Amino acid sequence: MKPLVTVGVCVRNSASTIREAVESITVQDFPHESMEIIFVDDGSEDTTLAIIRWYAARVDMDTKVFHQSWQGLGISRNLVVDNARGRYIVWVDGDMILPADHVRKQVEFMEPHPEVGIAKARYGVPVGENLISFLENISYVAVDQLYDGKPVSKTLGTGGSIYRVEAIRQVGGFDKNISGVGEDMDAEHRTRAAGWLLYRGSPAVFFERRRKSLVAVWRESFWHGHGGHLTFRKNRRVFSIYKMTPLVAFVAAVLYANVAYKTMRKKIVFLLPLQYTFKSIAWLFGFMSGQLDV
Repeated sequence: MKPLVTVGVCVRNSASTIREAVESITVQDFPHESMEIIFVDDGSEDTTLAIIRWYAARVDMDTKVFHQSWQGLGISRNLVVDNARGRYIVWVDGDMILPADHVRKQVEFMEPHPEVGIAKARYGVPVGENLISFLENISYVAVDQLYDGKPVSKTLGTGGSIYRVEAIRQVGGFDKNISGVGEDMDAEHRTRAAGWLLYRGSPAVFFERRRKSLVAVWRESFWHGHGGHLTFRKNRRVFSIYKMTPLVAFVAAVLYANVAYKTMRKKIVFLLPLQYTFKSIAWLFGFMSGQLDV
């Protein structure tokens, strides 16, 4: 029986979180005979690959495991796109957790909306997070409050998104030359340009384990900035650098904090502008580093 859904898991050095992610896939209430999982381990130096292989031998879904020396996200995601047998790809990152109804709700949204090429689920806030990771999650929840439930031109990101395989193959998949972050932004731009709608706020929810220290947040934001320069060089219309400047980031975070407070009634959310500004500074340093490396 040909699967309807391919779950794509592209990871590197995710040993501390991958178990939780995979186990959340295995308990989905969508028919398992209609699902397959494609794992791509992109040169992990920890036990990620061993953990994946352990689960792959035990899950009741068709499973493929690809392992390669580090190639980057563009090539890794194309391994999923090229080998997917499903009509849809549900992307799961190594630090994500899916509620049991996630895949079902994503498919139930996509089936009656053939014009939608990519749909993003809603962010949730996992339990047990410290202040840093809580603020990280809240910023995404606030963006959902502002923009979900409608077609958008804003970046969605692959994690928590469902892709129509027809759409991503029509535009040639992901750019193999984008090895860091930004491969999703580029693919979304080309999918939208091909006439497909991008939708934010399907009925599904997902959770992410965020960074728990400012050092880790800095490193991740720096890495995002460093990788972002490739997308900027390819198509400057897709990438608005001014939005990543500290002043703009601070103003945006004030808006997000107010939205989050109306939803959660927790004054701690007003620390969000400080954290957002901190991240934007790290991002800019990473971006400049990437530009200098060219």
